[in-house]
Amino acid sequence: MAKQCLECGEKIVGRIDKKFCSDGCRNAYNNKVNKDSKNLIRNTNNRLRKNYRILEVLNPNQKTKTSRAKLIEAGFDFNYFTSIYTTKAGTIYYFVYDQGYLPLEGDYYALVKREN
Repeated sequence: MAKQCLECGEKIVGRIDKKFCSDGCRNAYNNKVNKDSKNLIRNTNNRLRKNYRILEVLNPNQKTKTSRAKLIEAGFDFNYFTSIYTTKAGTIYYFVYDQGYLPLEGDYYALVKREN
């Protein structure tokens, strides 16, 4: 009995362990299988990239202060960051890669850039 391609159903010619008739069918099949998880990852990475660019533009000198309104106006999303750093004193910084922010009083934020 001949094996059939998992994507298009065509007869498979060649090695006994082949699952697809062509690279195109293999790619199409795997793209369908991984679509949901890849969309989540792509959307998360895009959101992190946008947050990073915003912090980079607002913090050109590696240390500054800005308002929450200015961050939101630029499209910053506070739900997306890559790490949290807590100082010995208990101060909590949120980082998007090497660009960080510290919530201050009165809806202001200290922006910092971590040294490599």
